Amino acid sequence: MMTKSLFAFFLISLSSFSGDQSWKDGTYKGISRSVYTDEPYYAHSLITIEDGKIVRLEFYVRDSSKQEFFNEKYEKYFAGNELYIQQCRNDWKGIRSYPDSLVRYQSLDKVDVITGATWSYNLFKASVQDALSAAEKAAN
Repeated sequence: MMTKSLFAFFLISLSSFSGDQSWKDGTYKGISRSVYTDEPYYAHSLITIEDGKIVRLEFYVRDSSKQEFFNEKYEKYFAGNELYIQQCRNDWKGIRSYPDSLVRYQSLDKVDVITGATWSYNLFKASVQDALSAAEKAAN
């Protein structure tokens, strides 16, 4: 069962990448658990950069204990708990929307956090930062 940190509604303070960064063209992977190290969830980002811009981003969250993806069906694990079910729905909405928003705005600072989906945003942000750090290192 997930711990209560899944339902924390706070933003962690991490440095953000903006369009001013120097990224080498290519495809980069990022993996993170963000601050949720007592939970079995790992966020994965696969970012493609062309002409110094993010042109594609795949993002997913994997539950390492159940060996499955966090998706629209994941709420089945919380049958009977409407609060947890709604939280799953909010986070799934974030998982689907954050990548398009980052490609559009080219900056984590401009990606709007969906209300009730802070958990997925924190995982997203940390895994994206991991991938973009690799792209920045490759450029230098």
